[in-house]
Amino acid sequence: MAVPTQPVDLPAAAVPAEPFDAVQMAAVYRAIHERRDMRHFSGGQVAPEVLRRLLEAAHHAPSVGFMQPWRFVRITRPDLRERLHAAVEAERQRTAAALGQRQDEFMRLKVEGLREAAELLAVVLSDGRERHVFGRRTMPFMDLASAACAIQNLWLAARAEGLGMGWVSLFEPAEVAALLGLPPGAEPIALLCLGPVPAYYAQPMLEQQGWADREALADCVRDDAWDRPSALFAHPLAADRDHAVGA
Repeated sequence: MAVPTQPVDLPAAAVPAEPFDAVQMAAVYRAIHERRDMRHFSGGQVAPEVLRRLLEAAHHAPSVGFMQPWRFVRITRPDLRERLHAAVEAERQRTAAALGQRQDEFMRLKVEGLREAAELLAVVLSDGRERHVFGRRTMPFMDLASAACAIQNLWLAARAEGLGMGWVSLFEPAEVAALLGLPPGAEPIALLCLGPVPAYYAQPMLEQQGWADREALADCVRDDAWDRPSALFAHPLAADRDHAVGA
């Protein structure tokens, strides 16, 4: 049964709900499909105005309850960057040991570019987040989900600017929090390596190097219940078959 449509009271400054034109739409999807988790950087700098644009894009991410839990710490001191690199390297060794049979394979991977990237940013969940309960009462981790949206915005904007970005999560949060002088309750969730790159990987690096394969989209979508495959993929469209998707 159709649900009666209620009148929507929009503010006077509302933007018309119109699709992008073909060129604009193609640019959005290109950024999504060509974004890569970069580990190789080519030196150079990121102009201050570009970095501000990227942070502005991140700051315009959606957040549950409009809580905006993200904070960004720009690492400008070489000695601090080296100490963060040492913290990541220590965790890399611990991670390798925990991987058992894949330890040697993991150690051959380049997992970060902290030393080579032009800019290094720490993304931190702000303190005092317990005040924001709208949308988090039963799922308090929505602050983390919101901050991940900010990281993705920055990632896509970086690709549009011709820059690469790598997300480093190999660290002990308490150690990084101490290095950054974070207040109680604030939590580091990412170290972002950002800067010019020689080229973008044709595929995600871990896929390219055989660490893992991409899962089929049809295996990740269900209709109504966990055990019901989606009818969306019963008859693949020609456009779907011909469209290469990266990540």
